[in-house]
Amino acid sequence: MFEVLAYLYENFPALAATQDADALERKLAAAGFDRDDIDEAVAWLQGLAQVARSAQSLRAADRRSRRVYTRHECQRLGAEGVAFLAFLESVGQLSAGERELVIERALAGGDRDRDWPVPVARLKLIVLMVLWCQQTEIDVLLVEELLDDGDDRLLH
Repeated sequence: MFEVLAYLYENFPALAATQDADALERKLAAAGFDRDDIDEAVAWLQGLAQVARSAQSLRAADRRSRRVYTRHECQRLGAEGVAFLAFLESVGQLSAGERELVIERALAGGDRDRDWPVPVARLKLIVLMVLWCQQTEIDVLLVEELLDDGDDRLLH
């Protein structure tokens, strides 16, 4: 599923990926993705859109407020994931509302014990997808960081 989401980010504008699920599914199938992965990715995007609509009140959250994570969230996100989200929020790259969307979508992204804690590389993609779907202006350096999966890369 996450490979499909990465492909969507790289190849589609956010509105096109969130409006017509049938057309999107046909395009993804034509690109060679597995039907199960396509269905999961589309459901994940639809879930994000639904949660984003219901999270309007979080947009005006006070920047001085702090998020207290539940034990369940800490187990699922892991210490690295919680620290990564706190960092993004502290440098102004993630609002409180966007953070909540990321947390909700990260917890919705897996249901097997081996999926937890969410790897930071997957969390980066979730952050990128949330910002993309929210049509948030993303700093170029942040995009590079979020697209970095931890593998060594050659600098040009």
